[in-house]
Amino acid sequence: MASSATACRHVVAVPYPGRGHINPMLAVCRLLVAADDALTVTVVVTEEWHALLASAPTLPDRVRFATIPNDVIPPERSRGVDHAAFFEAVSVKMAEAVERLLDRLVLELEPRPEGIVVDTYLTWGVAVGARCRMPVCSLWTQPATFFLALYHLDLWPSGDDHEHDEELSTKSMDRYVPCLSSVRMSDLMVFSRWKRHMKITAEAFVNVRKAQCLLLTSFHELEPCAINTTAELLPFPIYPIGPAHVPPDGNTGRIQDEEHRDWLDAQPEKSVMYVSFGSYASMPRSQFEEIAMGLLDAGVKFFWVARDKAPELRQMCGDRQGLAVPWCDQQEVLCHPSVGGFLSHCGWNSVLEAVCAGVPLLAFPVAWDQLVNARMLADEWKVGIDMREHRGQDGIVSRAAISDAARKLMDLDSAAGQEMRRRAMQLREASRGAVREGGSSHRSLSGFLKDLAGGVLEVAKSSR
Repeated sequence: MASSATACRHVVAVPYPGRGHINPMLAVCRLLVAADDALTVTVVVTEEWHALLASAPTLPDRVRFATIPNDVIPPERSRGVDHAAFFEAVSVKMAEAVERLLDRLVLELEPRPEGIVVDTYLTWGVAVGARCRMPVCSLWTQPATFFLALYHLDLWPSGDDHEHDEELSTKSMDRYVPCLSSVRMSDLMVFSRWKRHMKITAEAFVNVRKAQCLLLTSFHELEPCAINTTAELLPFPIYPIGPAHVPPDGNTGRIQDEEHRDWLDAQPEKSVMYVSFGSYASMPRSQFEEIAMGLLDAGVKFFWVARDKAPELRQMCGDRQGLAVPWCDQQEVLCHPSVGGFLSHCGWNSVLEAVCAGVPLLAFPVAWDQLVNARMLADEWKVGIDMREHRGQDGIVSRAAISDAARKLMDLDSAAGQEMRRRAMQLREASRGAVREGGSSHRSLSGFLKDLAGGVLEVAKSSR
């Protein structure tokens, strides 16, 4: 799909400063420059994130970085200490720093940037782009279904303080918002207590209406109802271009880490449960221990990315049944033939990677879109088990419940396990078809680049 144009063009990309937002933004940037050999993308990050990304997979030459000072937001290692302060810094100080940098880039880059791709959650993104007279392409890095839910915040029920979570979990949000039939009120109403977070989210969804287009990391075959409904709602084009991180043939290459590769190569096909809770999600120690003991009781082999808990996990479980590591290349591991299941927090990037690998999931959602993602994969796509349904009164899922679910998911001979695996493989083929030449996401990406280069995405007066 690479363009034969020779003129150099520029786009600026501004991700939200968090791993779950930066990674998909970089994946989209790779897609853009691969599809148009005249395009260069400059990605704006803090100096700290620039250093953190130095160890990331090599980026194409035409994806470059420009940095803003570290002091505009709290450091990544302490962002969880005071969420409110982090959100406030991103909303105010980061906006000022990015605006100053954009003023400089507009003067320095030749030719002038013709657009800015900005994370939807950056509430100031549309206004900053409009002030620089650049079309703003809002990038949504979570499911289209969740976008639709938040777009219709005004339709959410006020909630009844007397209703318990058990009662809310039986009521579908589809009665309030279209295309949310698999989403329960309890998946969303829990956020009503997050006053500051919901205020920023509401502001973001007021501002996104003033953008010039919306980019989605999902693909049409995965969320047809939500994507079609969103396209009808918005006054500008939407472009579902995902999944952005996997080549059309699904070949992610050989696992580079020798220890990881040798251990997985020694395991039978589809016998290993891959376990990871992302780069940021955390859980109580008691739940961590219940998961470890549950997998041991089930007799299921595991490959567990435990970050700083890897040494402790190795001591707890020994080497008899699994491998605990601080980090791995997740997509490479998921695509290994020995991996047959994924125990995940259900961040959207992880869900998409599981879909692309054709691997069913045990869902351990923690917060935000993860709750909706888990519901969709278990109840709508039927490629996994939502462990939220098995929580005790203390909120912990017992080792017995984990053991039973792990056996069910990993049993290649059971009807339930076979059906989840069959559906997972169907989604894998759909994801690969979407990004192949002529596929839905391939066509959408081509349309976006054509519209951007052709000046179709003009800055609306209402967004200035």
